Amino acid sequence: MSPGQNYDAVRQAIDALGPWYQFQFSLFYLKSDMSLQAVHDAIRRVMDPNDRLCVIASTAAYVSTYPQPDIDELNFVWFSPGS
Repeated sequence: MSPGQNYDAVRQAIDALGPWYQFQFSLFYLKSDMSLQAVHDAIRRVMDPNDRLCVIASTAAYVSTYPQPDIDELNFVWFSPGS
């Protein structure tokens, strides 16, 4: 939430969970075989106490207003095997 925080630990935690794409500054799309609670706990452990986290299971999406490279990256993660 505060400017100047180090997000490297969060990105490293997400990277360890499976294929991912950083869709927006604080919005990551991750594919993992882990439970939502396990994903949440793994990321939360490295976050600053005042940061917020929401983990959502997705089964489908429709993306049309982003550039094709973003859509290609999302499809790469969607169709890749989980962790």
